[in-house]
Formats: sequence, structure tokens, C-alpha cells
Amino acid sequence: MFDVGFAELFLLALIGLLVLGPERLPGVARTVGGFVRKARASWVSLRTTIESELNEADIAEPLRKATDEFKQIGQSLTDMPGFNADKTEPNAVEAQAEPGDDPAIKGDAQASGDGKTNDA
Repeated sequence: MFDVGFAELFLLALIGLLVLGPERLPGVARTVGGFVRKARASWVSLRTTIESELNEADIAEPLRKATDEFKQIGQSLTDMPGFNADKTEPNAVEAQAEPGDDPAIKGDAQASGDGKTNDA
């Protein structure tokens, strides 16, 4: 990842020994090693999470596409002329009569006095 070889590590250890001294260098090395371990563990965890999310997205994408296609098919069916979602027959809308066309309803409205007349 960083292309750090043995020579670079030896040079860093030598500089650390000169700057920190032989008493503090082992403690600092342990602390730096702990940070490196935590960083690697975090990186592995992050990579695993990203890979699992990508795999899940790969699985979920075909399902999402199929759902969208079914919604489009349903929308195109409901947009068809003569289709009534409440009835199973596609021409049920054409078979229904208007309430004003029924002579029995007109007779009831006139008998109850609700009909419009020009008697006023």
C-alpha cells in the first residue's frame, strides 16, 4: 500500500531511537502498532460492509426492476379505455347506465317533488 521496505523501516527505527531514546521507544512502538492494528481492523470492517452492501444491491436490483415493470403494466391496464378497476370485466363501464337514464328513478324523483318543473 505505501511500498515501505525494510530499509525505510530501519531508517525510521534509527531516527526514533535517536529522538525518543532507548527507554521510550518500545512503548511508542507498541502504541503505534496498536493504532496500525485498529486502522487495519477498521479498514477490513469497512471493506466487508461495502462489499455486502454491493452484493445486496446486486440482488435487490432485479427485484426492483421487476416491481417497476409490474407497476407500468398495471398503469397501462388502468389507462385502457373501458377498463373499470372495480369490475372484472373490461367493458363494465360501457354496460352501466347513467342514473338519469333509468325511468324508474325519474318517476320516483317526479313523484317526490324533487324533479325540476316549470310550474313556478
